[in-house]
Parts: sequence; C-alpha cells; structure tokens
Amino acid sequence: MNQAERAKGLRSMTGFGNAAFELAGIAFDVEVRTVNHRHLDLRLKLPRQFSHCEAAVRACVPGYLGRGKVDLNVNLASGATPVAQLEIDDEVVRQYVEAAQSMGTTYDVPGELDISTLIGMPGVTRFVEPGFDDEEVTRVLCAAVEEALAKVDTARVTEGAAILKDFEGRLARVAGLVEGFAERGDTVREAARERLRKRASQLEIETGIVDEARLHQEIVIAADRLDISEEIARLRSHIEQFHAIVAEAAPENMVGRRLDFLLQELGREANTVGSKANDAPLAHDVVELKTELERIREQVQNVE
Repeated sequence: MNQAERAKGLRSMTGFGNAAFELAGIAFDVEVRTVNHRHLDLRLKLPRQFSHCEAAVRACVPGYLGRGKVDLNVNLASGATPVAQLEIDDEVVRQYVEAAQSMGTTYDVPGELDISTLIGMPGVTRFVEPGFDDEEVTRVLCAAVEEALAKVDTARVTEGAAILKDFEGRLARVAGLVEGFAERGDTVREAARERLRKRASQLEIETGIVDEARLHQEIVIAADRLDISEEIARLRSHIEQFHAIVAEAAPENMVGRRLDFLLQELGREANTVGSKANDAPLAHDVVELKTELERIREQVQNVE
C-alpha cells in the first residue's frame, strides 16, 4: 500500500492486527503488535520454512508504519500440525536387497530379507515436512501480512483520534491559563509600581527628599523585569502552531517529533514566566500550565 491510500489524521504508535492464511492444508497466524519508539524498529519471527520470505515481508511494513517498535510473528495456528510425509529411499533399499542376495550367494547363508526387517534398516525411510512452492509462499504470506498491517494502521488511527481529542481539551486549558497570565501580568506590574510609589512616599515623609528621576527609573526597571508579554506572545504562537501541526498529520507527514520539539519550547516559555512571576496566583497558574504540558508530552511520546 502506498501513503496516498492510507487515511489521513493523527496516528498513535500503539496498535495490534492479525490475519490467517493456509498453505498445503496447514493453517498459519500472523500477529503484529506495535508500541512507541523513536524510529521504525522491526522484530520479525518466521517459521524456518518461510525464511526465504524475510526480505519481502520486511518490505511490506514501511507502507503501513512510519515509526514504532514492531513485533511481527508468523506461527502455526493453534492446534495445527504439519503432516509429515513418509518417504522411502529406493536406492538404499536396492542396495540392501542386492547386498543380502550377494551375501547369501557368496557365503551360502540361508534366510531372506523380509519387509519388516528392511523397513527398519537405517536410511530406508524418513519423514519429511510438507514442501511449499516458494513463489506461492511469498504471495500468500505477504498478503496476510499486509492484511494484519492494515488492521494495525486502523487501530493506530482510532487511538490517534482519541489522543487528538485529549490534546484539544488540554490545549484549551493551556490557552486559558496563558490568557490568565496576560490579565494577571498587568495587575502584577501595576502592583509593583504602586509598591515603589509608596516606598518613595515613605522616604519623602522620613527625609523630606524625593528623587523623581530615580523613582521613574526604578519603576521602569521593575516593570521590565516583570513584563511577560513576550513570553505570552510566544506561548500563544506555539499553541497555534501545535494545532496547525496536528491538522497536517498524515501518513507521509509524521508529526510526533515536531510536536515534541514544540512542547519543549512551550515548557521553556512557561519556565521563564515562572521565574518572572513575583506573584502567588500567577506562580500557581504556571504550575498548572506545566502540569498540563507534561500530560500532553506523555501523549505526544506515542504519536507517530
């Protein structure tokens, strides 16, 4: 399957899919399990008689999975037992018979070599596993593998939709906290200005001296130190980018790593706001914001 044939949307890296197939009357099962991983890491287990198909099976996987740790196992179906075929080595039988006749003639030894004795002689009989046509094995096996992979992809899309819903709720909470920062930031700066004015007034009462220029300078410095407007602007921008990246999610456009990087940037801005926040309510909301970001980050770790 090519990328264009797969459904668009956010994908989880967790999924499961299975399929079954039959060859020479023998039933086999295919199981594919995936979990999160930085890259595509495939662990493949095939029956010995299918080992020649490994390259073909591996080539099927990238058409359905872009990232994740993948366990792909092909086994005999439960209760299935290959029926071994009994083969007789006619050449070995001929040699035994001729040797027996020659010994009887040469050494004048009485007796006959009967079937029950002959069949027990080493090399006369052997049981062999059923044989498979290599081309048919590859065709049937790969079809079953693709069926299982398609189910995995569907499961990953379904879980991705649940993750997206979680993102939307948490990002709404994050956006609300950021807007609260903007409102509280003005209050914090004004409170700082008022504290400086009161201190200047107290000094004037005590000393009769007031330095308006120095007061103005301190107010400006305090306002600048407490100003979180740039951080708020970047937080708003990052939230918009997060929504935009999620909307672009598609098989050919895996977004997990980009979202992870963007969350690091959101966390960095939150830390800066927290370091500037000389205000208990604002500091509390920063903790809430970082908690929400951590919960989003946990989910992002499972996004393809």
